[in-house]
Amino acid sequence: MGLSDDDVREILRLVDESELDELRVETNGFVLHVLRDKEEAAQTTAAPASDGTTVDSPMLGTFYRAPAPGAPPFVEIGAQVEPETTVCLIEVMKMMNSIVAGVTGTIVEVCTDNAALVELGQPLFRIEVE
Repeated sequence: MGLSDDDVREILRLVDESELDELRVETNGFVLHVLRDKEEAAQTTAAPASDGTTVDSPMLGTFYRAPAPGAPPFVEIGAQVEPETTVCLIEVMKMMNSIVAGVTGTIVEVCTDNAALVELGQPLFRIEVE
């Protein structure tokens, strides 16, 4: 019997809340290997840029500006954001991960296209910090 999507989500949640650096789960026809980069995990999602702050992708995945197809984007250029404001989602293995602004400021640029594949560390938004 393999793992369901809910099983995988629960395992990842437990790993995220733990001090584990690595976990490997193997079942019939399924392998889940989670490896945490301690230095990367210690960084915030907002990184300084020469003309503001960028919200960088904390993972490889698919970038979505809205919570669902046809829904309005989480933020538009000119939107005021707080550190806990959700600015987008990144989908990894059918799991949606909310990405927050990390700073107080104004969205001045959307740096990638909706539904595009993003790399770890790739700028997603540029924010003018208040």
